[in-house]
Amino acid sequence: MGTAAMILLIALTLLFAAGLSLRYLGWAAAATLPAACLMIVLVPYRYQRVQAFFSTTGDPKGHGFQLFQSLIAVGSGGLTGVGLMESRQKLFYLPEAHTDFIFAVLSEELGFIGAVAVVALFAVYGWRGLRAAWKAPDAFGRLLALGITTLVVGQALINLSVVLGVVPTKGIPLPFISYGGSSLLVMLLATGVLLNISQHAE
Repeated sequence: MGTAAMILLIALTLLFAAGLSLRYLGWAAAATLPAACLMIVLVPYRYQRVQAFFSTTGDPKGHGFQLFQSLIAVGSGGLTGVGLMESRQKLFYLPEAHTDFIFAVLSEELGFIGAVAVVALFAVYGWRGLRAAWKAPDAFGRLLALGITTLVVGQALINLSVVLGVVPTKGIPLPFISYGGSSLLVMLLATGVLLNISQHAE
């Protein structure tokens, strides 16, 4: 469902940028809300993730275990971190530490400074992508650049929000950083297209 939410975010962004009225987008969102609620309630593991999101401290050894361990990892880093490759949470405690929750490990090893540096890099990517979209030579290039930027930065924002407990857990990797060849390949290809659009920008 995390991938579906990401696709929906990209679609809504492009439709709005193409000139579709917010009224229609609002009606579409309202129409899909009941279906989304049913998809969460009727699938046990999704419902458990939502429960864990609202009661992390209440069940640290059950449904809230992963998020609880993620927050411990983030908090353990302090200002400068425990040192590169010195994370303790990734060894025994934090599930999926090398994929969806890699940012928690980075925060533990590199601290607040390293975490801010990662966020800053995605912010620069977003700024450059929006700049390429703004100066694209045609409407297709503009929408394509905006879609790619939304794909990368939106996925990063969702992943960071999951790690920090802002939204319920989803299976979305952190672009360019999480383990996985297919994700990295797609992100590199998309960035190459974005660089081509930027090269031909006015």
